[in-house]
Amino acid sequence: MSNSTERPSALDKHDKHNTGSAGSGGAHAGDPVEALPVIESTESSQTMTASGPGGAGGGGGAAGGSTMARLADMGFFRIIGLVVVLLLIAVVGTITAGDRFLAADNFQSILRQGTVVGIVAIGMTFVITGGGIDLSVGAVVALSSVWATTLATQEMAADTHWLLLVLAAIAVGAGAGLVNGILIAYGKIVAFIATLAMLVAARGLAEIISEKRTQIVSSSDLPGFYDFFNAKPLGIDMQIWLFAVVAVGVGVLLNRTTFGRRTFAVGGNPEAARLAGINVRRHTVLLYVLVGVCAGLAALILIAKTTTGSANHAELLELDAIAAVVIGGTLLAGGRGTITGTVLGVLIFNTLTNVFTLNNRPPSEQDVLKGAIIVAAVLLQQWLASRKSTT
Repeated sequence: MSNSTERPSALDKHDKHNTGSAGSGGAHAGDPVEALPVIESTESSQTMTASGPGGAGGGGGAAGGSTMARLADMGFFRIIGLVVVLLLIAVVGTITAGDRFLAADNFQSILRQGTVVGIVAIGMTFVITGGGIDLSVGAVVALSSVWATTLATQEMAADTHWLLLVLAAIAVGAGAGLVNGILIAYGKIVAFIATLAMLVAARGLAEIISEKRTQIVSSSDLPGFYDFFNAKPLGIDMQIWLFAVVAVGVGVLLNRTTFGRRTFAVGGNPEAARLAGINVRRHTVLLYVLVGVCAGLAALILIAKTTTGSANHAELLELDAIAAVVIGGTLLAGGRGTITGTVLGVLIFNTLTNVFTLNNRPPSEQDVLKGAIIVAAVLLQQWLASRKSTT
């Protein structure tokens, strides 16, 4: 009920601003996102509310009275809940596997195994927060790995610089994302269908290019590539550093930039975002390009790990990525997302897998438990959403 009363007032505010009312002193003179209606379920809306005319400091006692409510709106308790779940899994691992679980190498192994799906999941967080979904990321990873490891690409990289191979993988991922974005934003094809088509096409193209063979990247031809990706700064694998850098960089992009605020706005209410002056279609294309770039980067890590490019790489990776995003608290309907939650979601799944592996439990049991966790996370999302709508 409160939702239905807030939105018209915010839109009216925006209309007044557009018609040139000078009274407000140009409070919304910058990004049109500032004039968007307040959408209660998004983190961006909290930012907008706080910086808006009434939220900065006017309220005094009443507005600032419920610190707990504000923490809840910011997703603080969701993050705490994820940390508690992660700690509980760690306790189970400690009890059942003892020193093998607590070994420093084991922790690094958990992080290392999560880098590929983690980087893809971070890109997926942007797409889902923006109201879309991408089922093609696994196939795009495979296509990027194959394209970057063709004989022609390897020879050019050996003759020039190994970074050429890196650029090839990222360019292929970005190109696939661009096609997805154009089909969805301008072709008005449902994201599920468009990316499903890309999944099939990209996997098929990878098989055609590689002739269904595994393409080996020799360390003697491209020593610089392996020296970089197999390095261990401060004793930590480079791929873990890359995961951390991507998580921090994309987290800043989502939470501290205009691009991030527009992503929340487009996912929360695309029509209101359009009325506020945001080019929703162009922004949607950029989101899919971003997840494509993440897929290309993940392909490079896979190449460095396996020394190969293959059409069979990253099968069903998209499901793991989407699951991690959902577990992390990103709303499947769009409008709310958190990179911290996604990283925790990846760690929860990987730690769970590690505990099962250390205890020699069959993968089928892992899958059953993971399915139960995903269902529980979605039910929790729905309960929180319904609880908010009634308050």
